[in-house]
Amino acid sequence: MAKINWFPGHMAKARRQISELMPKIDVVIEVIDARLPRSSMNPVLSEVRGDKPVVRLLSKADLADPEITDAWRRFYSEEHNMTVMPLVMTDKRQLNKVPDLCRKLAPHRGGIGKPVRTVVVGIPNVGKSTLINGLVGRRIARVGDEPAVTRRQQRIQIADDFTLMDTPGIMWPSPDSEVGGYRLAASGAIRDTAVEYEDIALFAVDYLMQRYPERLKERYKLTDIPDGAMDCLADIARKRACVRGREVDWHRVSEIVLKEFRGGILGRISLEEPDRDVPYRELESDAP
Repeated sequence: MAKINWFPGHMAKARRQISELMPKIDVVIEVIDARLPRSSMNPVLSEVRGDKPVVRLLSKADLADPEITDAWRRFYSEEHNMTVMPLVMTDKRQLNKVPDLCRKLAPHRGGIGKPVRTVVVGIPNVGKSTLINGLVGRRIARVGDEPAVTRRQQRIQIADDFTLMDTPGIMWPSPDSEVGGYRLAASGAIRDTAVEYEDIALFAVDYLMQRYPERLKERYKLTDIPDGAMDCLADIARKRACVRGREVDWHRVSEIVLKEFRGGILGRISLEEPDRDVPYRELESDAP
């Protein structure tokens, strides 16, 4: 498979901005994707935040496997100065808990003239802008399907005793492993122009074959699960009329699979677990 390369210049700038901003911050609100918490976490944050308390939000929890999300919640809650909460961005009751969690972590702030100062950080497409709009109660941060739509830093007054800073989404040059990069691509955190649909769809199908085979069978009306991801993707193509003559339209069927995975149509699926790593068996294979 092709190596995934992405590190836009504005992301490097965002890293510097956060480093400069951190001394003025009381609590960090870190947004990560509940489906892939490890891969969607920016390791730079742990370097620049020092001992600042963190509210770590597992966003898109409605798309993730609930049992695995709870395992991640317990896992991260063991860290010092860390409060962890799974979050569905459309749930107003959950959103309303975020400022209170921050206030509890900064009891020395919140008085007159001393608002709790927070910053929202996270890689592209994890839901930062949706979170901010939900907290404010109106659209103030740009939201889009394409990652990295936030460009400018902005200060937002949520309440008399609570302010937050929004920063551009930041990403590191490459994740800890090649598999981590493909997990990010499958979730939509990387621009589709930076990856090959066929590569990412093969990765997603291979993972689903190992961890959620019944979801594949049910959604695509498959009688059996083939041995290889390419064969499985070809079977899905035939079920979805993505065949021209005898040739499989790999791009079209790949778009279908990725769109349905990202939209939760395949069910609540997690790509990572805190105590288990499912290998990608076709990393050395080429896409169709």
